Amino acid sequence: MTVDTTTRTYMITGPEPEWWYRDLVSCLQSTFGSVLLREGADPLAVLGAGWRFLHLPGDVRSEEFYYPCPADASGGTDLGAALAPHHELHARWWQPADENDVWREVREALADDRLVIAAVDNYHLPFRPAYGDVHAAHLVVIHGLDETRGVVHVSDAMPPAFRGAVPIEKFLLSWGSANPTDVQDAFFSDSRIGRRCLDVRLDAPAAPLTPELLGGYLRIDVDGFTTTGPARTGLAGYDAFAAELLERCRAGDADALRELYPFGWAMQAQASLHGELLRRCGREWDDPALAGAGRAVEAVAHAWTGLRFTGAHGLEDPGAAASDIAHHATTLRGAYVRAVAAVGAAAARL
Repeated sequence: MTVDTTTRTYMITGPEPEWWYRDLVSCLQSTFGSVLLREGADPLAVLGAGWRFLHLPGDVRSEEFYYPCPADASGGTDLGAALAPHHELHARWWQPADENDVWREVREALADDRLVIAAVDNYHLPFRPAYGDVHAAHLVVIHGLDETRGVVHVSDAMPPAFRGAVPIEKFLLSWGSANPTDVQDAFFSDSRIGRRCLDVRLDAPAAPLTPELLGGYLRIDVDGFTTTGPARTGLAGYDAFAAELLERCRAGDADALRELYPFGWAMQAQASLHGELLRRCGREWDDPALAGAGRAVEAVAHAWTGLRFTGAHGLEDPGAAASDIAHHATTLRGAYVRAVAAVGAAAARL
């Protein structure tokens, strides 16, 4: 760690953060991936090990990085545990405790050689395509702070990928933005940034992935899809979600479609990573059934595209979009059923 109290420069040790990106992930998975790489872990093995459906009514926020995160016994939430239920990954949101020194916690993290994931508004970041044009909630990785030169060093794997210095005044505008409602982005604006940051920690090294270990993960995941409980989880939870979505569309409720886009991205990204992991393991272990299960889960991820984009185009007239929403929801449901069956069959052989 480099700390010069005279020049007030704080940088992590070693190389700058690595980019980690997949076509169907959001900035949430890409930033967590950078942190995991720095911890020596394989992001795909950690973020792709778990797979589930979970919808929390009333919880969806207009942010690219929204992810359903149920409260634990203490009433708190752990985003890391939600993203990686089979690993000791933990994450908590925090905000500066002192408005007169908003960089204090960032300095402390960098001095401890830890990356900081910060929420930002793309409108104020010079390297984002939306700069000066569209308000949208996003995440970037902070890996350095030079208060003498007046720059923050950030990394962003989401296209167009960027790694470099941003003027502090620009970053502060982005980090503290009200992210007001923007008609150009109905899905990721109207969500106050509030100088939020994520502290992400991997409390135990990820164990080498073996067929036995993965089989245990898959059996837990399949049980989650086939067991009915009070929460909107699994296939029964999907049915409740889809029925409510269709009912709200028929009633002309555009908010249902605004929520569909960020919520669907969370489910889509998770399915994409899980499918890729199963395909990779199937190839490496010469297990065609496991690779086929991975392709079936990836089909779920791609089926989310039709539902999400139909919702996006139907904002102006949800009632008129209802029939198409019903079609894509049914297609997605079929993909889930086939994938759960394929994963269950693969798990039984591991």
